[in-house]
Amino acid sequence: MEQQLYDYGMIGLGTMGLNLLYNMCDHGYSVAGFDSDISKVENLKKSKGDYQIYGAQNIKEFLDVLKKPRAIMLLVPAGHIVDLVIEELKPLISPSDIIMDCGNSHFTDTDRRIEYLAKDNIHFMGVGVSGGESGARYGPSIMPGGSKEAYERVAPMLEAVSAKIKNEPCVTYIGRGSSGHYVKMVHNGIEYGLMQLIAECYQLLKEITGISNEELHVIFSNWNNGPLQSYLIEITSLIFTQKDDLTQNFLIDMILDSAHQKGTGKWMSQNAMDLQVPVPAIDAAVSARDLSAFKNERVSASQKLKGPVTNLFNNKNEFAKIIEQALYFSMITTFSQGISLMRLASIEYKYDLNPEEVVKIWRGGCIIRASLLENIRLVFQQNPELQNLMESGEISEKLNSSQEEVRKVIKIAVDNGIPVPGFMASLSYYDGYRKGWLPSSLLQAQRDFFGAHTYQRIDRKGNFHSQWNQKI
Repeated sequence: MEQQLYDYGMIGLGTMGLNLLYNMCDHGYSVAGFDSDISKVENLKKSKGDYQIYGAQNIKEFLDVLKKPRAIMLLVPAGHIVDLVIEELKPLISPSDIIMDCGNSHFTDTDRRIEYLAKDNIHFMGVGVSGGESGARYGPSIMPGGSKEAYERVAPMLEAVSAKIKNEPCVTYIGRGSSGHYVKMVHNGIEYGLMQLIAECYQLLKEITGISNEELHVIFSNWNNGPLQSYLIEITSLIFTQKDDLTQNFLIDMILDSAHQKGTGKWMSQNAMDLQVPVPAIDAAVSARDLSAFKNERVSASQKLKGPVTNLFNNKNEFAKIIEQALYFSMITTFSQGISLMRLASIEYKYDLNPEEVVKIWRGGCIIRASLLENIRLVFQQNPELQNLMESGEISEKLNSSQEEVRKVIKIAVDNGIPVPGFMASLSYYDGYRKGWLPSSLLQAQRDFFGAHTYQRIDRKGNFHSQWNQKI
């Protein structure tokens, strides 16, 4: 009897790989799965039910049961492991086969892998996937980059398994080369920024008003019914109601205040510096996580370094309304920074990104999904060449009407010795961008003074150097 052949292959049967595999099966696709941990393969076989799933014991068996040309998805840890899997596959696969890396690989690694496999006419795609465990199972936002030919072959499946907004799939062809992983990196950087801002709201409300977790739940729930409606605000409201199984305290109060990271936010900051594009809100978020990890030092310093006495803000609801506007302002500036970086990276790396299409697929499934993104999408639909989101008439009005609140929040935080690097960075970005004159003229004068680096003038073209009045 002829052996059944399967539509897709999935290498990596961890939480994300397994859930995405089941999602594909829900939409009528047959999938073969493999993992170097054979216990995960056995688990797949036991739990497959009526799904058309094949659990392979080794790579050769896995490849033999796939339809040709093959389409193979990887959901393995980013880095060296991806290269090891590629080296194991390469001698056994054929020209026109597709390998789709659905993990959080660095975009430069993706470019290298595309070039390496293209020599044998094998397609390699960097596919950003956002939505966590639930998204993978029921519909993520998907950011595929690579050759258009390869994308068109797998597009029906990606559209089927992705999240839907108004019946529109949250997936689109992102662009050439490593564009899919680049856009996912920017998505994660924005995620860092938004999470830091929400954490600062939490600290301000907790320390300035002495608010309870139940009250925090109500405030965040109310925010989620307004302009701040988003996945991150929604889950934050739910976090404040979760009880700890071990102590029956609220779980949030039992979690150590030392944050971890996998590096994607740092990658965005590093790349933005390489391209000389300012993303201060993301930089601040990365630094804040780094600082939180110095827990023992912070505890020690708290006994020696003094700040102002906290002045409680008695009207909790009034303070919450001020913070709500400040957070809305800062969310806009954070998205602005990420999209600005994407625009310039698209030019530098020849991605040919479409900002409206990127924002469109972020509206559902992904971690940074928010009602604000529909407003942003419409802005780029009307003006695809917009250099910075903050230049839009509609967006600038929103910023102008909420800037007073972010300034109030920062002043209150400073007066009470509460760190708000995210809010400060967001406002500084806004203030710096709207200034027609900045003191960089002095920086140029200093550089020319000590290093003859030259400067440009406001009244004529060219580069100039002066013999400064050096007395030292």
